[in-house]
Parts: sequence; C-alpha cells; structure tokens
Amino acid sequence: MSVAIALDGPAGAGKSSIAKRAAKALDFIYVDTGALYRTIGLAATRKGIEPKPSAEVEKLLSEITVDLTFNEKGEQIVLLDGEDVSGLIRTPEASMMASKISAVPSVRAYLLDLQRNMAKSHNVIMDGRDIGTVVLPDAKVKIFLTASPEARAQRRYKELCEKGMDVKYDDILNDVITRDYNDTHRETAPLRPAEGCVMVDTTELDFEQSVEKIISVIKENI
Repeated sequence: MSVAIALDGPAGAGKSSIAKRAAKALDFIYVDTGALYRTIGLAATRKGIEPKPSAEVEKLLSEITVDLTFNEKGEQIVLLDGEDVSGLIRTPEASMMASKISAVPSVRAYLLDLQRNMAKSHNVIMDGRDIGTVVLPDAKVKIFLTASPEARAQRRYKELCEKGMDVKYDDILNDVITRDYNDTHRETAPLRPAEGCVMVDTTELDFEQSVEKIISVIKENI
C-alpha cells in the first residue's frame, strides 16, 4: 500500500525544494502540485484568458492536456499539450497567475483526480496549498510548512538573482503578501493548516536544517 505525505504552506516557504530533497532521501516520488496550476495559468496567459470563473476557462480546460512525468533522475517534468514547460512556469508572473487560477473551482476539480491518482500508485510527498485539507485528507503525514513573509521574500529574491533575473526585493515581498492574502481568502479550498498536521516554521532555519526537520517529522510519523 502506498504512503502519502501532504506538505502544505504559503508561497515561498520552500516547500518544493525541501519536499524534493526529502523525497529523494526517503525514496519517494515528489509531486509539485503548484506546477500544475502554474501550467494552466500559462495556458490561460497564452490565450489571453482572465483567470476567473468563466466559459472561457471551462473551454480552455476542455482543450488542453496537462501531464506529469519524471526523468531518469526522478525529477518532475510538467507537460502542457506535450510541451515541457517546467522552466517557463518558474517566473513571478507565473506565480501570481497560479494564485489566481487556483481560485477557480473548475480548475481545482480538473486537477484533483490527477493528483489523487499519483498518490494511489506511488509513495509520494505532495506539496501545495490544500493537499492535507482537500486533495489527500487521509494522508499518512500532514505537514504545514511556513516562514515569515520577509524570510520567504528574501529567499525568493536570492534565488531569482542567482538566475540572473532583474528583480527588486520590495516587489517580491509585496507579491508574497498579496499571494498570501489571495490564497487564504479564496472561496474554494483556502490555504489553512489541515486538522492533525505538524506545524514547521523555517524562518530561523537554513535549507539543510529545514530538510532535516521535515525528514525527521515524516520518519517519526510513519
């Protein structure tokens, strides 16, 4: 029987990087659900569709195909109509679009089965905003990973600067705060800690310490 680990938390908490490293250490499959929403957001952007409930979004969902696959290293690759968009969806603009498109009920319903089927067939660490509350409410371990907005913005700023992108810390902090508000106030599956979850705050932890903490929590609970 497969084991599912749900890892939720706000934007910029380091969920993806930490979950990816923990999954490798535990020989689990890592599933980045945020990438799925970013991908649908990218599809909407390409077609000039506003990320809100509408007939246009419904039509878009009926016309596109979103898939997850893994390369020989076990790294997740996201496909939009067969195109590898894994790199294209890692921009601040894609992040904000994901926040908006994820508030659309039909988009969440569209991706729900894909996410649950992954958990049925593999041992997974799945990260997102509503994994423990909606997608995998029966997950073996539920973790809510967070950090202060300032710490999250600083980490994101450093990451984007290292990629050679021209960004400003204040802009990223404002994006983080806006994203937090959008995620916690949306009508459909708002961001909140799942019942029975383990709270982990990484504000004062570096990356390696955060990974060790998450692995420790998982091992203690399985």
